[in-house]
Amino acid sequence: MPRWRDYGRPRELVVRYLLLLLVLGLTVGPLVWQLLASLKSTSEDVFGANATLLPHDPTLRAYRQVFDQVPVATYIRNSTIVVVLSITSQLLFSTTAGYMLSKPGWKGRKAVWVVLVASMMFPFESIMVSLFLSIRDLGLVDNLAGVWLPGFVGAINVLLMRGAFLAVPREIEDSAMLDGAGEWQRFRYLYLPSAWGAIMVVVINTFISAWDDFLWPLIVLRSEDHMTLTLGLSRLQSSSFGYDQRVVMAGSVISVVPVLVLFVITQRWFYKGVSSGAVKL
Repeated sequence: MPRWRDYGRPRELVVRYLLLLLVLGLTVGPLVWQLLASLKSTSEDVFGANATLLPHDPTLRAYRQVFDQVPVATYIRNSTIVVVLSITSQLLFSTTAGYMLSKPGWKGRKAVWVVLVASMMFPFESIMVSLFLSIRDLGLVDNLAGVWLPGFVGAINVLLMRGAFLAVPREIEDSAMLDGAGEWQRFRYLYLPSAWGAIMVVVINTFISAWDDFLWPLIVLRSEDHMTLTLGLSRLQSSSFGYDQRVVMAGSVISVVPVLVLFVITQRWFYKGVSSGAVKL
């Protein structure tokens, strides 16, 4: 029979689960509250002393109003274009760059690694002005390419793939070389399949970053036809649409649903990739 000491003392278990419930409430609670608020009718308060958590008369009126007030389909199309471009470029450059950084024997490898790590110390806001000036000089203002270009590859993804490729045993690569496999064949058939978990982490992180980005599209985009979903739905808070808290909540739920669906589908590979792609010196 298992004993309590095999699993920790009861008091420690209680504290542990209470902390887990607290974290769960802080992370999932706001999303659940937004969902419930978006289902309330106009006769129910969202804020105030008379507001309740559960809607008394659930309705999808707020969601229908979102699609009536703003071109959600256009916003989704634009966000999808940016996401597809971002994922494609991130996978292409992060895997190849990470592979090269994992290979010893060439000069400057350590310097490149140091530069990549140092670049992550600078927040986006510190280079935002220079990035916008570059995008303007390229003629990409109010263009989806201008939204995508600054994030075509990320240092964290390169380092993640480097760590995943370093985990491949050297002996396996030596065997492949003895069998006549070239550089590209080893990269394609040996390294990429072994780093599948890290690749999924890159995909998920890139999707979330590109889909939820608000500040940079706000700076670059001008016309409604080019707005991404997050930026376009922010117009629901303007007085021109008659500010309705329930409609704003519905827009927030619409924008976060694709992220939740992707994470639920790929969570198994995500957790595996986080551990296998840890940054190694």
